[in-house]
Amino acid sequence: MAASEPVLFIEYPPCSTCKKAKRWLDDHGIAHTDRHIVESNPRAEEIAGWQARSGLPLRRFFNTSGMKYRELGVKAQLDAGMSDEDARALLATDGMLVKRPIVVAGDIVLVGFKPAEWEAALL
Repeated sequence: MAASEPVLFIEYPPCSTCKKAKRWLDDHGIAHTDRHIVESNPRAEEIAGWQARSGLPLRRFFNTSGMKYRELGVKAQLDAGMSDEDARALLATDGMLVKRPIVVAGDIVLVGFKPAEWEAALL
């Protein structure tokens, strides 16, 4: 990763995990552009691109511990065979459905904060 290229840090500022992740980026001198996930919700096309670059299953992009996820019965919908297209469209309706933080740095896309994974990918 080019050190001069800031990473896109998609966060929900009140989230304690996002605060830890942002502190980690700052502590490691990684320049980042912050994006509020609710004020600027990811679009379905962005999610498709991030999923392709990350190699992760689409389910990993859902905030499974969120109230909205439970209220909408998303797990049941996914288990019933919801298409990826419909899942991405659903994610694009509300930033609170999306797992956070997300880091996008060139071909690197990290979902959630796992320090060892971030260290391997970003340092």
